[in-house]
Amino acid sequence: MTGTTELLAMGNPLLDMQISTDEKMLEKYGLKANDAVLVNDSQKGIYAEVASMSPVYVAGGAAQNAARCAQYILPENSTVYLGAVGDDDLANQLREANRKAGLKELYQVVKDFPTGACACLITGHHRSLCTQLGAAEKFSPSHLKTEAVAKAIQDAKIYYLGGFFLTHGIESALELAQTCTQNQKIFTMNLSAPFIAEFFKDNVDKLLPHVDFLFGNESEAAAYAAAHNWDTKDLATIAVRIAALPKKVETRARVVIITQGAESTLVASTSASALGSAAGLKAVESGHVLVVPVSPLKDEDIVDTNGAGDAFAGGVLGALVLQKPLLQCIQIGHKLGQMCVGQVGPQLKWPKVQIV
Repeated sequence: MTGTTELLAMGNPLLDMQISTDEKMLEKYGLKANDAVLVNDSQKGIYAEVASMSPVYVAGGAAQNAARCAQYILPENSTVYLGAVGDDDLANQLREANRKAGLKELYQVVKDFPTGACACLITGHHRSLCTQLGAAEKFSPSHLKTEAVAKAIQDAKIYYLGGFFLTHGIESALELAQTCTQNQKIFTMNLSAPFIAEFFKDNVDKLLPHVDFLFGNESEAAAYAAAHNWDTKDLATIAVRIAALPKKVETRARVVIITQGAESTLVASTSASALGSAAGLKAVESGHVLVVPVSPLKDEDIVDTNGAGDAFAGGVLGALVLQKPLLQCIQIGHKLGQMCVGQVGPQLKWPKVQIV
């Protein structure tokens, strides 16, 4: 498998500007703990203020984080990442982080716009993200047809789309998803933030028929249910209902994976066999849910929760590439998520530690 593209991820490359602060700064910019938003006019001053506070700069972008984390447990050159950046030093910092992680990026360079940035405000064990997309939202479908990208798409066996990409890149996202479906490959997607399910509901619904594995957290799942006027707030029921939605490749049941921070992860499908284990399954509506406990961490071991969900998704994706049983995939995701919260920003330990 060395040297062969197994996993292809697409999303918005960003450089995170990270500070520890207090609730007053969240209030100043109309932000919430454990939320993610696109910057609005009243929030644009946040970047200059954060820059003046000696921030830690960390390579970010949710799908790029997940791709690096997947590569962490995979053979060299297994993972390729697509996104758009500017022609600037921020992009070079992202390239260097990817080089260290062994992730191959095939960026589209947009010279007239800066590389995207994300102000990451850490308050205790919570994080709030405010993103300015810059060049990231200028990604063009034509980039998918360039020689190197087309080959990576052809070679990959599993595809991953960050939900944030749906704020601007629905045409490219659909083209990638349709290619995956036509070739009977595995397409995965992350809901990424509550506002994606709320304000970009139609784009999510256009992609879902192609999705084999859907990732989200409890607030994102609840936002999806609310956007569709479902009559329940029960997460297991919501996960099963999403799993039961129409699907293009009917020979594979959809699997929906909902994390809940330190609480157990819920893994739902309409097919018990898709979950890979009879132990611990419970029946919910017309489907099944596997409840996977999370090993608790001590407060002193939690440094920063930014990127923990991305690390979890990356761990699951990498384990899927390695064809591990689904329960083990979730447990590997938990390990990478916990490793991430013990670092500053969405980073992992170097030299590598044994995960799989």
